[in-house]
Amino acid sequence: MTTLLLSHSECLAHVTPPGHPEQVARLEAINAALADPKFDALKREEAPLAEEADIALCHPRAYIEAVKAATPEEGFAQLDPDTHMSPGSWRAALRGVGANLRAVDRVLGGEAANAFCAIRPPGHHAETAKPMGFCLFGNVAIAARHALERHGLSRVAIVDFDVHHGNGTQDLIWDEERVLFVSTHQSPLYPGTGAPDERGAHDNILNVPLPPGADGGLFRAEVETKILPRLEAFAPELVLISAGFDAHAADPLAQLMLVEEDFAWITHRLCDIADAHCEGRIVSTLEGGYDLKALAASVAAHVDVLMERGA
Repeated sequence: MTTLLLSHSECLAHVTPPGHPEQVARLEAINAALADPKFDALKREEAPLAEEADIALCHPRAYIEAVKAATPEEGFAQLDPDTHMSPGSWRAALRGVGANLRAVDRVLGGEAANAFCAIRPPGHHAETAKPMGFCLFGNVAIAARHALERHGLSRVAIVDFDVHHGNGTQDLIWDEERVLFVSTHQSPLYPGTGAPDERGAHDNILNVPLPPGADGGLFRAEVETKILPRLEAFAPELVLISAGFDAHAADPLAQLMLVEEDFAWITHRLCDIADAHCEGRIVSTLEGGYDLKALAASVAAHVDVLMERGA
């Protein structure tokens, strides 16, 4: 089988104010990197539009309608200090959710070995009824619920290695005993959540904060000793990845010191978990990463491993 790449040009229509780190150029840089001939074997598919009923797997209808109503006809609408919408943002957000749902469908249906969703806006900061941190809807949490409710799975793992804690994902799955959420992230750092004692209603959350300046050695040690054993014990039927690449040493928004090889390493280790427990089934989706060169190189390293392991 092959690795599926899901994206859509409408994700480029989510425009943010000048100087905003979550910019159109992020996805343009990724698209350029994945246009290299070594990625010719990717199975490429356009992300469909999600339905509002899909988003309602995690978010209340009133919140969905409020986000839709906030979409400006021109210029920008500011939803919180960091989160903006432009005229194209609503459809871009629907493409992001739709990419994740289609990826789950294709991977669980045996049509792809694994998948990467190159989408924006990102999702892991969006709480149940609150946009935050550049995010409107919880793309990965919605994908997990889709796998549980519509595909009949009973155990889904979400692994988030973005440098910022996925407070939104944690909020959305806090009471969901069928989902294990594990996160590495810098602490202290925005959004201020992600302490080890935040464990979920069913002990279904594992937070592994890293201090500013932590390098790949500490990152790998924490993953090996804390995260991988927890994933092994959980034995997931599907692994979802919130793939943020802002833990890179070059990223301007944080102070971790990872490099491309570290992202390749954790991708391999998560593939090991997936191979052992769920026939290699992984769906990864883009979260953060704000140095364009580092982001493009890190995504390329991540997708290269998915292709190698999914072949």
